[in-house]
Amino acid sequence: MASRDDIKFLSNPKIGSKRQKYCRFRKFGIKHIDYKDPAFLVQFVNDQGKLLPRRITGNSLKYQRKVAIAVKRARHLAMLPYVTDLLK
Repeated sequence: MASRDDIKFLSNPKIGSKRQKYCRFRKFGIKHIDYKDPAFLVQFVNDQGKLLPRRITGNSLKYQRKVAIAVKRARHLAMLPYVTDLLK
């Protein structure tokens, strides 16, 4: 029978460690979020077209609101889809 040291576990050893989240807008000094740049806004939308929450993106409250407004404006102008199957 195999000893305890011979058994290889299938779990990832980094599962318990948390990655430090940061607001990319504050870190890089971005003041204005342009709604006419859909390539940048796709980062904040999942593959179904829904906005990603702050706890996943790491944005601060101020910039998460600005991102939400920019995505909604881009959707209104048909630069981003409201609903999709495979956006990314």
